[in-house]
Amino acid sequence: MTLVTLGLLTFSDPRPTAYEEMLPVNLEFQSRLVEALEQTGQVRVLVGEKVIQTPQEAKTEVERLDRMGVDGVIFHFAGWSFPHLATIAARNSPSPVLLVASFNPRYPGLIGMIASGASLDQVGIRHGRVWGDPEDPEIVARILRFGRAARAVRRLRGQTCGLLGGRSMGMYVGTADTAQWQSLFGVDLEHVDQFEIVRRSQEIPEDQVQKALDWFKEKVGHIHWDGKSLTEEKLKLQIRSYYATKDIMKEKGLDFVAVKCQPELSDAFVTQCLSQAFLNDPYDMDGPKAPTVCACEADLDGALTMQILKLMTEQPVLFYDLRHYDAKDDVYVFSNCGSMATFYAARSCNPEENLKRVSFYPQTPFYYPGGGAAVQYMAAPGKATFARLARKGGKYWMVIFAGEFVEQPVEKLKEASPEWPQAFVRLRVSPQTLIETLGSNHLHTVAGNHVDCLVEFCSMVGVEARVLG
Repeated sequence: MTLVTLGLLTFSDPRPTAYEEMLPVNLEFQSRLVEALEQTGQVRVLVGEKVIQTPQEAKTEVERLDRMGVDGVIFHFAGWSFPHLATIAARNSPSPVLLVASFNPRYPGLIGMIASGASLDQVGIRHGRVWGDPEDPEIVARILRFGRAARAVRRLRGQTCGLLGGRSMGMYVGTADTAQWQSLFGVDLEHVDQFEIVRRSQEIPEDQVQKALDWFKEKVGHIHWDGKSLTEEKLKLQIRSYYATKDIMKEKGLDFVAVKCQPELSDAFVTQCLSQAFLNDPYDMDGPKAPTVCACEADLDGALTMQILKLMTEQPVLFYDLRHYDAKDDVYVFSNCGSMATFYAARSCNPEENLKRVSFYPQTPFYYPGGGAAVQYMAAPGKATFARLARKGGKYWMVIFAGEFVEQPVEKLKEASPEWPQAFVRLRVSPQTLIETLGSNHLHTVAGNHVDCLVEFCSMVGVEARVLG
């Protein structure tokens, strides 16, 4: 994982005598905080050239840190500071801000932080606050969570999501307001007709397609050819669609995408399940790569949720529906209608480890007469974080909860749609609570527990976080 880059500015009492007396104290606590953070191996800290004393320094130093590419900025207090200094700095910072007061009862650093934070509240600047010993693991963990959330906020701004096709199957939850996205998240939306996938697929060289087909034949655990829905020609068409989608993204500078697929492509061309699986994976037929978020059914808020999770964790993200709850085994069944990132078959960055647990099945013909392969597997055990952006009355909120994938007998796949990928999950949330709360049939999952980071992210962008369990 790449390091989070945090800027750090220490604020002081600007009165000359107090400034000089506090300078060694400020520098000592600043040094301790930097050392504690960098010892984690997860963060790089860029420190201001001066302990802030004047409004001019507050402005120029925070602007300098921004030019250096910080993800977020720590405003550090070891003693009293005039609150207007932090307010000026925060007003000129494009990055999220966290106020940190070092544990130092001899000097009023906590008072300085609270007074500065209250001033930021007065002018409507969102921020977080932390107080404690710089070496306290809880304090360090809290700052690291801020850093990961800030990285997602900063990197999301200026990105472009591609919508390939229009609204799918009448689902309101998949649509988005371009102006609202830009206002809240700094993300633009580019529409591309999904006919471009059809057109460009014809231009993919045959030798490239054949090489990819051979790779699948070698790596995938089992391909259930049926001579109708799943043939070599159908799988080749899915491969062509995958490369066509990658070409569209490259040409138009798209950072992540949502593809309609249903019903036009799934009826009269081929399903886009292969694209949804392997764009989200950390590898494909051509070798290792960074995961690229791709949501199916033109689900824009789903794609945005996935991109937030990816930027925060740098891991592949799942897209699926809540399919069922089995009270007897106390497991929720989450499933997608033909595709999920194959990384979660074994949670490995080695495609061989994952794909030997994957099967390609013919797509369900009465749903998808166009045919193609469904990418089927059972998700491997492990902790996971679930999230979904949704809107109520036009206002965004995010549901967040932690869970754990559990292994089940293979026969259990047959209780739902055995040709589709499935995850069996245990949650500390009752089925009734979950069903009543969800603002979408689609949910998104990333490995590990990142609930607190997501709450931090929501606070930074002004979105309500609803944590379940």
